Amino acid sequence: MPVELKTARGEALLKSNATPWAVYPRPQMRRDSYLNLNGCWDYTLVSHGDLPQQYPLKIRVPFCPESQLSGIGEHPQDGHFIWYHRSFTLPEGFNKGRVLLHIGAADQTTQIYVNQQYLTEHWGGYDSFCVDITDALQENNELLIRCRDDLRNKTFPYGKQTLKRGGMWYTPVSGIWQSVWLESVPEHYIEKLHIENQGLGVRISIQPQLDGTVTVPGVGEFALSDGKAQITPEDPHLWSPEDPYLYDFSVETAEDRIESYFAIRTLDIQTIDGYPRLCLNGKPCFFHGLLDQGYWPDGLFTPAAAECYAEDILAMKKLGFNTLRKHIKVEPEEFYYQCDKLGMVVFQDMVNNGDYNFLRDTALPTIGLQKLNDRHLHRNKLTRHLFLKSMEATVNQLKNHPCICYWTIFNEGWGQFDSDNVCAQFRQLDSSRFIDATSGWFRRHNTDVDSRHIYFKPVKLTAGDKPLVLSEFGGYSYTPAGHVFNTEKTYGYGKFADQAAFADAVEKLYLEQIVPASHKGLCAAIYTQVSDVEDETNGLLSYDRKVCKLDAQTMQKIAEKVKF
Repeated sequence: MPVELKTARGEALLKSNATPWAVYPRPQMRRDSYLNLNGCWDYTLVSHGDLPQQYPLKIRVPFCPESQLSGIGEHPQDGHFIWYHRSFTLPEGFNKGRVLLHIGAADQTTQIYVNQQYLTEHWGGYDSFCVDITDALQENNELLIRCRDDLRNKTFPYGKQTLKRGGMWYTPVSGIWQSVWLESVPEHYIEKLHIENQGLGVRISIQPQLDGTVTVPGVGEFALSDGKAQITPEDPHLWSPEDPYLYDFSVETAEDRIESYFAIRTLDIQTIDGYPRLCLNGKPCFFHGLLDQGYWPDGLFTPAAAECYAEDILAMKKLGFNTLRKHIKVEPEEFYYQCDKLGMVVFQDMVNNGDYNFLRDTALPTIGLQKLNDRHLHRNKLTRHLFLKSMEATVNQLKNHPCICYWTIFNEGWGQFDSDNVCAQFRQLDSSRFIDATSGWFRRHNTDVDSRHIYFKPVKLTAGDKPLVLSEFGGYSYTPAGHVFNTEKTYGYGKFADQAAFADAVEKLYLEQIVPASHKGLCAAIYTQVSDVEDETNGLLSYDRKVCKLDAQTMQKIAEKVKF
């Protein structure tokens, strides 16, 4: 039977009555108006879509009902409707003109009701959305949120969620799993902010295209022309993992004011010593990274506190890593903010949908059968449409973050279709970063990198015309006693009985295979993975984040050796 592991912050939350996730949820577009609606909500589960007559249960938002921290601890029956209910009253002076309700993410479809009035529906479980609730407000207000999740339907992006947990597949997540909050804005407000790296400067733009001023302390003031301003400091301070410098700035219009930040950094591909290299700020950079699933034993998709992200990032930096591959999941913006601030490069995956086939997508490619024309894979029109819609939402939501240097579209064939054309569409969304169209295998033509996955055999790769990236490898398993989710059945790619044997194997893998490859064209190596996740015990941290399985000094020496 699974063990109910908890992180230290999860234990602290369960002992307190504090409002969870009491941090501003959108750090790149801050206003002085903010009302957090996280905490205890009424909750019920029904088989029909009609308004419930009663709410017999309580749930802690923003944790999904499957999690310990929610107070429910069960997966709602697929296809049933999840109802959330709470009352709220706006603080005196809060309403400046319009009131917006924000939901960070809710899986899969969501409907919003305020004072019994239906307002909107949202499709998709990984992107944020908001609705203007001003016209439905009263002195005392009732908020209803209805969610429906059905993992039997593979058309929606679902990532690693499965109804039958085990191996590399994890407990599903339903309903609200990110912060719910209110914001007051003036009648004519800044709806969207865009930050685009352009050489040694950035372009700031807002929608709608209002007149106003961008102020960058220490740099100057810049007038918005058609909602845009170009900012190029005379002696720019470049962002890097070693020196994650951020410029604070504000945008002020006739009625509105927001605060944000940007970084200046360049990304390009150069041929150096005969090898195509991924370059950061004009110099070749080895992206020494880890796969990051973003799962937690007590909150599943959602850690107990926002500080957990910084703790994971700093733990990996202490081991010498400079990159996290955020694997088939979109995090709350707090994660990317901490990566921006602390200096951690992010390789960001899209979230896959469509059917997974073990033989086609994993078994045969792992033994070398990796050529497949993907033009006609996953023909379902709705599946393709929802993937492209999710892809666009992900890029638009995250592309302001300078830590994101690399996008991954498809992973190991799961849901892959017509990747050359999909990559062309992706470049229309963002051409300023490296794009890995097909991570692992089923490579086509339109991609920036040659991306490979290697498990169960030595890393023997030859660099070609594109930068060579080992986007997954390793995955060795070691299970520290007392910190294992499933003591009866664990999963990994090579198992070690004790910490010393595990550490020796990891060190040998890097010194004998990765370090030599880094000097012969390998540009990035992503080890599997940051932490254990349920049955999968190949993390460098235990699932409860209480044990680090490797020595920092040894890993720092390895990090120095992979540089070139």
